[in-house]
Amino acid sequence: MSNAGLIPNPKTKFYRIKCPACGNEQNVFSAASSKVRCVACNSELAQTGASKIILKTKILKVLE
Repeated sequence: MSNAGLIPNPKTKFYRIKCPACGNEQNVFSAASSKVRCVACNSELAQTGASKIILKTKILKVLE
């Protein structure tokens, strides 16, 4: 028997984003519970939303 379809896919993901201020790239969690800031320049990259973050920059890559 195959387990395909029995295990649900997670609704959350990790995103690779780039800071518009300094160009630093970092990974963020799609359901972070606090503001996301750049580790290099401390610029705010995302705010918390109802269940997911609201990005202030574009997603470079979705990590699975």
